[in-house]
Amino acid sequence: MDVRAGVSWAVCETGPVSEKPGRYQSSAAGMIGAMLVLLLIIGAYVAFRDLNRGELEVEPERVDYLAAARFAQESDGATVVYPATVPDDWRATSLESRPGDVWGIGFVSPDGFAGLLQSDDSTADLLETYVGEDVAEVGPVEIDGATAPWQAYEDGGGDVGLLGEVDGEQVLVYGSVPAADLQRLAGSLTTEPIS
Repeated sequence: MDVRAGVSWAVCETGPVSEKPGRYQSSAAGMIGAMLVLLLIIGAYVAFRDLNRGELEVEPERVDYLAAARFAQESDGATVVYPATVPDDWRATSLESRPGDVWGIGFVSPDGFAGLLQSDDSTADLLETYVGEDVAEVGPVEIDGATAPWQAYEDGGGDVGLLGEVDGEQVLVYGSVPAADLQRLAGSLTTEPIS
């Protein structure tokens, strides 16, 4: 009995078998179309993300400048200059302390930045570093509580620096806040020991 009975066999002849894998036929127009679709997807994602994201608000971290001044007074025996009070909407956000060299505090207010620096550096170096390169002398300024007038300086961008002495220590009060605020800051400076 022939098992192949009832089964028809067809022999199909094909050409030689290629050893190379099949290739996708592409064209420049197809590639440009695919890139446009990809760019549209990316653009839609960015627009969706931007519409659903709130405004990022970064609040600078507040530093306790009075605690730092007390520490410098107690541990180093240093005479540090600090403001006895500042307006409620001012935040102390930075401290600079190198015993025997530099002591400084930076404040952020709704009107800008203000800082004070106690240093033995030359006037020219202090003004160039903390006020600006193109500094002009404005004239003497009377500060409440000061025994002698302070010297005012201003750069081309409107930043102001007031240079004077507090209990024999050279101090620079500087920043972008209005000059009247800097004068009040200078008038509140003291070297009294903090208890």
